[in-house]
Amino acid sequence: MMAVTSSCKEGNKIAMDNGKYVRYTPEQVEALERLYYECPKPSSMRRQQLIREYPILSNIEPKQIKVWFQNRRCREKQRKEASRLQAVNRKLTAMNKLLMEENDRLQKQVSQLVYEKSYFRQQSQQQAGLATTDTSCDSVVTSGHQHHLTPQHPPRDASPAGLLSIADETLTEFLSKATGTAVEWVQMPGMKPGPDSIGIVAISHGCTGVAARACGLVGLDPTRVAEILKDRPSWFRDCRAVDVINVLSTGNGGTIELLYMQLYAPTTLAPARDFWLLRYTSVLEDGSLVVCERSLNNTQNGPNMPPAANFVRAEMLPSGYLIRPCEGGGSIIHIVDHMDLEPWSVPEVLRPLYESSTLLAQKTTMAALRHLRQISQEISQPNVTGWGRRPAALRALSQKLSKGFNESVNGFTDEGWSMLESDGADDITLLVNSSPGKMMGINLSYTNGFPSVGTAVLCAKASMLLQNVPPAILLRFLREHRSEWADSGIDAYSAAAIKAGPCSLPMSRGGSFGGQVILPLAHTIEHEEFMEVIKLENMGHYRDDMIMPGDIFLLQLCSGVDENAVGSCAELIFAPIDASFSDDALIIPSGFRIIPLDSGTDASSPSRTLDLASTLEVGTAGNRTTGDRSGRCGNSKSVMTMAFQFVCEIHLQENIAAMARQYVRSIIASVQRVALALSPSNFGSHAGFQSPPGSPEAQTLARWICQSYRCFLRMELLKQEGNESILKSLWHHTDAILCCSMKALPIFMFGNQAGLDMLETTLVALQDISLEKIFDENGRKALFAEFPQVMQQGFMCLQGGICLSSMGRAVSYERAVAWKVVNDEENAHCICFMFINWSFV
Repeated sequence: MMAVTSSCKEGNKIAMDNGKYVRYTPEQVEALERLYYECPKPSSMRRQQLIREYPILSNIEPKQIKVWFQNRRCREKQRKEASRLQAVNRKLTAMNKLLMEENDRLQKQVSQLVYEKSYFRQQSQQQAGLATTDTSCDSVVTSGHQHHLTPQHPPRDASPAGLLSIADETLTEFLSKATGTAVEWVQMPGMKPGPDSIGIVAISHGCTGVAARACGLVGLDPTRVAEILKDRPSWFRDCRAVDVINVLSTGNGGTIELLYMQLYAPTTLAPARDFWLLRYTSVLEDGSLVVCERSLNNTQNGPNMPPAANFVRAEMLPSGYLIRPCEGGGSIIHIVDHMDLEPWSVPEVLRPLYESSTLLAQKTTMAALRHLRQISQEISQPNVTGWGRRPAALRALSQKLSKGFNESVNGFTDEGWSMLESDGADDITLLVNSSPGKMMGINLSYTNGFPSVGTAVLCAKASMLLQNVPPAILLRFLREHRSEWADSGIDAYSAAAIKAGPCSLPMSRGGSFGGQVILPLAHTIEHEEFMEVIKLENMGHYRDDMIMPGDIFLLQLCSGVDENAVGSCAELIFAPIDASFSDDALIIPSGFRIIPLDSGTDASSPSRTLDLASTLEVGTAGNRTTGDRSGRCGNSKSVMTMAFQFVCEIHLQENIAAMARQYVRSIIASVQRVALALSPSNFGSHAGFQSPPGSPEAQTLARWICQSYRCFLRMELLKQEGNESILKSLWHHTDAILCCSMKALPIFMFGNQAGLDMLETTLVALQDISLEKIFDENGRKALFAEFPQVMQQGFMCLQGGICLSSMGRAVSYERAVAWKVVNDEENAHCICFMFINWSFV
């Protein structure tokens, strides 16, 4: 047999019959290499064809060419594997260096804590020895006097020399946070360092304001990293703008910049934040690049930034980026974000948003690392992705979606937004924008063949509190079941605004979604955010000039769907697009944002889904030292903000405004129903909820209620699972169940947890509430007109309406059922009401 070798190292030799090897000529190798790049794995017929087409290969047998291609593929595989292993080795080496530095820092922190413990022990022993007389009164007076006379820091000098002094001080404080023990850092929940992780992420414990710290590796050189991080609006979605007011050069080659930065407010219930900052860029002796920042809120003899309307001036404590070159390429980066966001300026229930270091880490610190990793991947793998778009173009589209949604939520006057008058209810806020910049690219309607110029964008927005509904689960439902809350006519109307052609006010034609197709477009490295195109197929007729139903396309950005991510907010932002989907397409986004709240800071509210716009009061508490609260268990509250934008003609503004109010209110009602359906049934496991009464009388009443419901309505009231008692199942029923006596003036005598929540009362106080007090006049008339049915046929059904809680708040319900409760002797005992899908208005 012919001696044929498959050794990868002998790929340029020919095996001959006599066992000797003859090398390929350079011309043959060049021809084979060229053929390899055209087809790495040729078939037998293709190999024979190559010998015929290339005379230079005529002296080589097809079997020998097969072996050469095998060896060539083997060498290519080995080369790629070696390259991959080298990259992994470099990453592990850098990560090991990071971990060793972190270990050194933790050892320093332990030593400091041991010293402080010893010092405090000595102090306590000395105080115990001196406590031979009662000095409590003197102590109290002195303490109060000292607190009252605490001197304020004098204004800092903002002249060039003073700014340089502030910059050096900022650099020192920042480095002590990034690599030292100036702040007590604790590992962020859910973050585990490793070669595939984003990095080492920590949050502050017990310091002023909120702070987060991250260390990671990126495949970019330090100069490029600093350039990207300085451009904060490109990666920080909540950053509205960063303006460089002044630039100074330092003697050591550094740069001092004076910046004015504005951040969007995350909800409609809180004002936006702004910062007046100093940014110092310098190079350390070891070659590390440092970019550090701090606020300039108390300065004199230099530039200053006066307070801006609709903004709360927040403070950035020494923060920044330490960027060191990594052996073999790339950078090791330390990020510190430390802010005091003035939580006193927002309603009490929203303060966790401004007091959570975990939320700061997710939205700012980790966002910076993720963006750097995304840029690095795009540079190393410059592939064209979904729909022929390059990653940079898709990233620009996602930024346009996010920025447009933030603009609609905040509605700044300098962008052309103005508020419309309310219709008497404070649940929906309406804004209108007719500025030329906003209208550019909109082709709403045609008049005599020419586009109409009297157009505007109208925004309807609202915020609501959700309880016991994980944001990720609710957002996934909204994404996957659009037909449960959206209206096809409204979607069609919005889609028509970006097309050149006639369009009119949307009318209900009975059309519905023919189907929803989700077309993936792009996603980030960790899949925490993805963009997609939604195709709504076979939409119903929405215009008089439409002959056939058409398809509608929505560009959609989705993030926060991971239930295990701690402190991350969930967003679903979408905008209609034309089928051409050009890069400069008009984007008018709408959507939802759900941000988790810490239930520990807010007393347990009796409602599960509330509209906050008309019920929250802004507190007046001053600044205080805050730690992170989002790590506590029992985080069962979140705030949802929704904003929907509609293009309209000026003369139809009032009609579109009425339509927008009605549409958003219908969406709120749908979200409330979905939230109730998705919330866990075992409310008793959460703090703040009462336990079901366990007396034998209550057990008997629960049995009578269920038996009577089965008898009169011919169906089961409860779906019992396992060995759960009837009373427990009734107590945790999602609908409000209330029993009242059969007297001339019916008084409530029992209610399940949902019933007590709806009436905002307790089991004891419930017995002081009469039936007629919870209905308005129209409700009482309807009730008393139908009430005889209960005594005659045993039950009655009531249409949806409004009732009142014991606190006077309006409660809407989809429908209600009342039935007669009979005891074991079949005598009437009481009347039971069940209010289905209730929520506060």
